[in-house]
This record gives sequence, C-alpha cells and structure tokens, in this order.
Amino acid sequence: MLDLFSGDFYRAEATVAAVIVGLEYGIFSPVIWPSVLPANPGAIEDWNKEGNTPCCVLQLGDIIDGYNAQYKASEKSLELVMNTFKMLKVPVHHTWGNHEFYNFSRDYLTNSKLNTKFLEDRIACHPETIPSENYYAYHFVPFPKFRFILLDAYDLSVLGVDQSSPKYQQSMKMLREHNPNMELNSPQGLSEPQFVQFNGGFSQEQLNWLNEILTFSDTNQEKVVIVSHLPIYPEASDSVCLAWNYTDALAVIWSHKCVVCFFAGHTHDGGYSEDPFGVHHVNIEGVIETAPDSQAFGTVHVYPDKMMLKGRGRIPDRILNYKKEKAFHL
Repeated sequence: MLDLFSGDFYRAEATVAAVIVGLEYGIFSPVIWPSVLPANPGAIEDWNKEGNTPCCVLQLGDIIDGYNAQYKASEKSLELVMNTFKMLKVPVHHTWGNHEFYNFSRDYLTNSKLNTKFLEDRIACHPETIPSENYYAYHFVPFPKFRFILLDAYDLSVLGVDQSSPKYQQSMKMLREHNPNMELNSPQGLSEPQFVQFNGGFSQEQLNWLNEILTFSDTNQEKVVIVSHLPIYPEASDSVCLAWNYTDALAVIWSHKCVVCFFAGHTHDGGYSEDPFGVHHVNIEGVIETAPDSQAFGTVHVYPDKMMLKGRGRIPDRILNYKKEKAFHL
C-alpha cells in the first residue's frame, strides 16, 4: 500500500495511499498545510490504522505556504509539519514544489528533512542509474517488480537558486524566450501558458537519467510509477500548471513500455486522464481547497492487473488498469 499527499502543509493540498494484494502506498498533495493541520493528522491516523499498513507515503510538494517566508516563519512551520509526520509508521518520500522554493533555497532543502534521497535504491552494476547531485530525483522499489521514480520538476527554475549560477541563467533565458510579460507569473497572451515563474522544468541531464532507469525497468519487466510536483499531460491539467518542457518528459516516457502511472500535485482541483500509451495521469486534489470538516487523502492498492485509488473526502476513487500486456505476476 502507498499513501499520497500533495502540498502546502501550512495550508494543505491533498493526500493518497496505495496497496498490492497485501501491499499499498499513500499519496497526498498538501499545498500549504499548517493552517489546516487538523485535517491531515486524520490522514496519518487512518494510514496507521489500515488493515494493510502502507509501504510508504508520497508527499507531492508545497508542504508549507510561501507566505511563511515574509513572516519569517518558514523554519517553524516546517518543523511543525515534520513533527506531525513523525506519527507515521512508514517512510515518507517528499517532492519539492514551488512553495518549498518560496521559503527556502535549494541548498537549504538539500540539507533539510525534506530531502529523502537517502531512501533511494541503487541498482548494482548500473552506475548510469545513479542520479546526479545537480537535481533532486531518485528511484526506489517498495515491493518486487514495482519501481517508483521521484522527479525534480524545478531542476530548471528561477526559484531558490543563486542568480549568478549557470542554472539560473539558463532557466531565466528559457523563461524570457517564452514569456515577454513584465510579470513573469502571468500567462496573459502566451501560446504556451506553462512558461510562468511558478513552474519549472526538467534538465536534459535529468531526462537522460530517467531514460536509463526506464530502460532498466523495461528489460527487467518492472512496472513504474512516476511522481512529480508538476503535471506533464495537458488532458489532465490546466495548461498553466504544466512543467515547462512537459513534451520532452512525455517523449521519454512514451518511448518505454514500463510506465503505468504519473502522479502530480500543483493543480489544487486535481485532474485525471489516460494518455494514448495507457499511462494514467493523476493529479491529486489539494488539501488547500478542502473544507475544514472534510479530508483530501487516499490509499493506492496495488494488484497484478491494476491499481485502485481509494480516496477520502474530496479525492475520488479511481481504478487504474494496466494494459493487458503490462500485467505482472506477484
């Protein structure tokens, strides 16, 4: 079982978990948690009481609100949220969203408790599958034949990086080429509205690494679930919320058979679509848009032929079937 959550804990976004015939995981999208903190311990209590304990929880980014920075409350808010997570009995994998970078620099996040790269799995004799330190991404195997890949959607970004750095210069150049507006958070008049400052993209270096992992998974008949703060499929998301170079990410994913699902946060109202290659794109509804007396989390149960998302509160239930040729054996 796996649990999912999407961002901004000091304002929350969403949460979800998953199972594979005895295995499941959780996932959620907080988007600014602390102000709605009372709703999310309910998710933690629920997961801790599950008949089949989730193998892990996926946090989809924006765990505290960017407004904490102007009140100099970023570290205190993050500490409050992380102390709440300590109640969970399973590992939590954290994704970084734009609100993380409103509060902290990339260097700070790299040395913080939001860096869960230590939970990664290394593939013996395949050094090409080891991620670079230039971006925050890794992969792990919570149960046999099922690999999860956490991507850094702000690898290319003008947020949280020193303005003198080559990565900042590259990102600003890309942003300015596609967005002539004085206000870079405005998509007004843009033919590609995803090119706004609160989004980001994937470097070619990270996409090459992703390709290596997916090649390994193809060869070893693994199923792959990808996790990112930013969505990459237009049919499942408002176009202003997509990753800058989402087409490049899709090109890599669509060149492989192993990917079954792509989970994202960022879009507060959520979204879903199955692409032409049978990949399910699920954008988890955010806790931030959830009424105080409701919930926004879920559990994903994993089976040989499908995954079943059991939502709580505003998260809908979903059956995520694999293509028949993609079914695996436990």
